[in-house]
Amino acid sequence: MNIPIAKPTVEDGEIKGIIEVLKSGMLAQGKVVEEFERSFAKYVGVDHAIAVCNGTVALDLALKALKIKEGDEVITTSFTFIATSNSILYQGAKPIFIDIDGKTYNINPDEIVDRITPKTKAIMGVHLYGHPFDVKPLMDICEDHKLVLIEDAAQAHGAECESKKVGGFGIGCFSFYPTKNMTTGEGGMITTDDANFAEKIRLLRNHGDTGKYNHTMLGYNYRMTNIQAAIGMEQLKKLDELNKKRRENAKYLSSNIKVDGLVKPFEKRSVKHVYHQYVIRVEEEFPMYRDEFMQYLTDEGVGCAIHYPKPIYKQQLYVELKCQASCPVAEEVSKKVLSIPVHPGLTKDELKFIVKTVNDVVS
Repeated sequence: MNIPIAKPTVEDGEIKGIIEVLKSGMLAQGKVVEEFERSFAKYVGVDHAIAVCNGTVALDLALKALKIKEGDEVITTSFTFIATSNSILYQGAKPIFIDIDGKTYNINPDEIVDRITPKTKAIMGVHLYGHPFDVKPLMDICEDHKLVLIEDAAQAHGAECESKKVGGFGIGCFSFYPTKNMTTGEGGMITTDDANFAEKIRLLRNHGDTGKYNHTMLGYNYRMTNIQAAIGMEQLKKLDELNKKRRENAKYLSSNIKVDGLVKPFEKRSVKHVYHQYVIRVEEEFPMYRDEFMQYLTDEGVGCAIHYPKPIYKQQLYVELKCQASCPVAEEVSKKVLSIPVHPGLTKDELKFIVKTVNDVVS
């Protein structure tokens, strides 16, 4: 077998939607994008959703609309994809890296308050791997210190905390990259209940244009196309079903993988994990080192990947910028985590093969 680590679920509905847009001749941002925005806002449970060209741009525009600038600080997690903190650098601001919880791998609220300074303007948490971060403590900290909460929900479409969908607590930023829980090929979305903030985002994504050739502010060309939105509309219709399959696959893996030294994913009772990734942790008592195990799985035909091999502040860019931090949990976790397939395209035979391959490592 050859089982990929990720596989987009694209079917006839998406193809039909693309063809309809192509036949219409209206390929750029238009009514299909507007329909997708309304549907996504309703799904998340917010008043406004603004579509953009990718998830990194969603983060960038959110910070721009908040007027984060040079000299400001934004508190964020030390352990995620680099786009999160790069969006802070785009503003000339400084990311303040916080250590993570050893079970969920999300930002640890207990580490935040001591890092707040007069320069701190926002907290940017990441719902990593599809497991929501501790929303309430972060919201309380933001309220107490007059900060803005930004939810990087790029890996958590449809995830819930206390039965409310992520992206509906602060300013939500989503990615629709092909490996995500839903895709538009490339694309992103910003969610909010603040009408004034939403209007700023709409101006920023389209050259500050309030009407035909009427530019009131410096803006950008960060629009989504109708083609992307047509894919997104179909993906959104089946997102809950795709997430249900991910959760079922994760349950099967967790119930049947039985090897000492492998720590399986953790899910808090108050949240709904949507398993963008199924991440195991390879501890010392496991028969192989993490990299050996990764090679073994690859040789046997089971796709796998490391998300992520080092905390962000260990990346060369951040070392050169002297954006240093002390995050021992993130450093330890980065040496041990390994993602294996959990995507909704997996068949029963493929799930059984993954389990058998992992369990056979003992022999």
